[in-house]
Amino acid sequence: MATSIVYHYVIVLLLFVFCLEVSSSTVGSRSILRVISDDTDLPDAAVDLNTTNFDSVLKDTPASFAIVEFFAHWCPACRNYKPQYERVARLFNGREAVHPGILLMARVDCAEKINTKLCDSFSVTYYPMLLWGPPSKFVSVNKWDPKEKSDIIAIDDGRTADRLLNWINKRMVSSYNLDDEKFENEHLTVNVSDHRQIVRAVYDVEEATSSAFDIILEHKMVNSLTRPSLKGFLQLLVAHHPSRRCRKGSADILVNFDEFWPSDLSSSNKQHPNVSHGMDAVQGLQVCGKEVPRGYWIFCRGSKNETRGFSCGLWVLLHSLSVRIEDGESDFAFKTTCEFIHDFFICQECRQHFYDMCSRVSSPFKKATDFALWLWTAHNQVNERLIKEEATHKTGDPKFPKMIWPPKQLCPSCYLSQPSRGKNDTVDWNKDEVYKFLVDYYGKMLVSLNKDSSLEEERRASSIADEMVASTNVVAVPLGAALGIALASCAFGALACFWRSQQKNRKQRRSRSGDVTREK
Repeated sequence: MATSIVYHYVIVLLLFVFCLEVSSSTVGSRSILRVISDDTDLPDAAVDLNTTNFDSVLKDTPASFAIVEFFAHWCPACRNYKPQYERVARLFNGREAVHPGILLMARVDCAEKINTKLCDSFSVTYYPMLLWGPPSKFVSVNKWDPKEKSDIIAIDDGRTADRLLNWINKRMVSSYNLDDEKFENEHLTVNVSDHRQIVRAVYDVEEATSSAFDIILEHKMVNSLTRPSLKGFLQLLVAHHPSRRCRKGSADILVNFDEFWPSDLSSSNKQHPNVSHGMDAVQGLQVCGKEVPRGYWIFCRGSKNETRGFSCGLWVLLHSLSVRIEDGESDFAFKTTCEFIHDFFICQECRQHFYDMCSRVSSPFKKATDFALWLWTAHNQVNERLIKEEATHKTGDPKFPKMIWPPKQLCPSCYLSQPSRGKNDTVDWNKDEVYKFLVDYYGKMLVSLNKDSSLEEERRASSIADEMVASTNVVAVPLGAALGIALASCAFGALACFWRSQQKNRKQRRSRSGDVTREK
């Protein structure tokens, strides 16, 4: 009897253990399937191109190089190759890219009829076919011939992710790895003596502009007190932002400014019924176009996630504005910038420090050089403060330490004398040379890439925003282009009113014709 009871207990125990194993196996299987599913559900990193967007995407990319894969969706080899191509693309493309803004990886489906002429222009004779070159060289290609010397070349050894990345590394003299992690890399360019780096900062200026407006809207910072400074800053952006798309986006907001934020807006956004509607509309306008924000930084990218980025981009934006103004605008630009930072820069200590420097200016600025040099001095004072604080708290970016700007490597002529090592003497600056450097660095060089990439587009069509900017530059009045900006803002408002009145008249005519028809 006792033996039988023990036997039954053993059987029950074994069944219990078996059930546990089956249960854990089932759960494990499901989790494995879930992981596989999650991996396959990841959005593609490579950019899908076709005839309609091919030129525009390659023209606008901040990347120095591009790889375009020509494939056919029905091709088994292409389907098998896609995961390999995607592994490399995730390093360079998208918001989560480890090395953004360096290489654009795209694909074109030649099996789609819309792309027949496009694929033919690149002499596609097999799938998948990979072509490499500067993005601008892919634009408006009539017929690429692989036998002729060209900036576009075929990649002959890229059939796996490892082999493709190895080919890229040889071509770029780099050391990218498939296991690279975001912000933990050795690939950042830190040569401060290379003045050409600023060329790509125009993309960061767009990113900073878009991010600034996102912060303003997310934190509901526009009220009766801050409204004027936002309007003034928008006028400054419309006239002098280095990016054409940001000038146009700022103008769109300025035209409808009084609708988004009425003049009787209370100090608390909650009390006005139109505020939430206005905020939604502004968010829909996208101050620098639908492509921005991109979600990453290029010139302003730090070696760690929490360094550089937005603050760097905002400084570049302010400097780029300061070197584009005319003599009559200097004081307007200074006051507008001071008020904008005071009202909308959300870091309290930095905001207060900047405004304190603004408050120490006792007389109005009269020349364009006044504001540009004041901003340069203010930036160096901020850097001096942060050098000490970051040294104390060990919070600086080791690859991009704060420094007095510009360093001698970038502008030897800016220095009349330099402090001796170990001494705290101030630099004796040649301010005329400093101003020339600022104009060249944040003016001509910053927009050179932007101008080259959009030259044909500028010739084909000129936006209303650019026409408005042109009009502000020819106003010869004591207030200079500051008055021109105000006039231009009114012009936009008049244009908007005219358009609305035309729409209203059309509706009335339709309504009358409908009444006549019914009477008949």
